[in-house]
Formats: sequence, C-alpha cells, structure tokens
Amino acid sequence: MSFTFASPTPRRRPSLTPMIDVVFLLLVFFMLAARFGQDSEISLSPTGSGISEWSGPPRLIDITPDALRLNGQDITSGALFQALTRLVETETDPILLRPDSGTETQRLIDVMGLLRAEGFTNLLLIAP
Repeated sequence: MSFTFASPTPRRRPSLTPMIDVVFLLLVFFMLAARFGQDSEISLSPTGSGISEWSGPPRLIDITPDALRLNGQDITSGALFQALTRLVETETDPILLRPDSGTETQRLIDVMGLLRAEGFTNLLLIAP
C-alpha cells in the first residue's frame, strides 16, 4: 500500500497594501482634523502714530503683577470701567497701557481683553 501525499501548496502571503492604505487615510484624517494651535492677533497702535493731539484728561493705566493703577491711583479691575467712563468722551479715545517690567504678558492681555469687552478700542502700549 503506497501513500501519496499531495504536493504542498505554497503559503499565501497576506497583502499589506490595504493596511497601508488605511494607515495613510487615518494619518490624513488626523492631520486635517487636528488644530495645532490657534493664532491670535493683538492689535496695538504704537504710541505717537496716528495721534495728532491729545484731548481730555490723562488715561494712563499702569499694569503691575498684582495691581492696576489709573493715573497713579490704585484701582480694581471692576472699578476700572467706571473710572475710565468718566475720563473719556467716546470709546475711541486713546487709553495708554504701561506694563511694569515684571508683569507677565498674559496679565497685559487679560487687562486688554477686559477693556475691549467694555468697548474701549483705541489701546496704546507704552514700553516699560
């Protein structure tokens, strides 16, 4: 009795092409869906440009790491709007911002955001 074995069939290798296609599709999806950061813009007017004459009382806000001063007087951020309203004729009157040398940039941006939320648009930055 003789046994004959069938010839071994060659092993079939799985194709990697569909897997590579799926990986690239996922890569493209995540690249398009990801937000790598939001660019924001702080619009500032350099002092001296665009101001022909100063009109009205002084409006200088000193920004320190722990306090705000309006024309040399300590003031809270809540009372800042009311005090500025008495000093300006319109919301487009210039307001000078002078951060202290130890003040973080985020503190300056927060004060600017507070002023813009109240409607003051003409903010001028003075270098410390």
